[in-house]
Amino acid sequence: MNPPETTLKELLDAAGIAYKAISRSETAGQTILSIETNDGRDLIGPRGEVVQAIDYLVKKISEERNQSNEGETNRAEMFLIDVNGYRTKQIKDLQTKALMMAERARSFQYDVELSPMSAYERLIVHTTLQDAPNVKTESQGEGRSRRVVIKYSLE
Repeated sequence: MNPPETTLKELLDAAGIAYKAISRSETAGQTILSIETNDGRDLIGPRGEVVQAIDYLVKKISEERNQSNEGETNRAEMFLIDVNGYRTKQIKDLQTKALMMAERARSFQYDVELSPMSAYERLIVHTTLQDAPNVKTESQGEGRSRRVVIKYSLE
């Protein structure tokens, strides 16, 4: 099995992207492969689009390599590519917002609708609030308008 760090290094080297180091860490059960660089703006891109694309490419390449090496589909290792802590900070900010909105739903006893977000961001909100007292979460809407609604609950 080819570790995703190797694939990430190969991709960055092939693209001629300079970086200081790649480190692996665990945060809230999530494996994070962090690219350390002097100036991460080009690797992050507008609204994190470049780092998300790198994340997608590394996952697809790793998945293909693991399938061809083992002859059958094996569940790929779950990981997230980060640049200079950008995505880790985004996740922590989203978790903080979710907890704050859950508190609002409990205090005022009404449903709180969050702004539209990606499937991954919705997953973070649902996971963050899964054990929160007196609130339930559900996704509503279609396509780019899909959002999380935090509902007040007596259960």
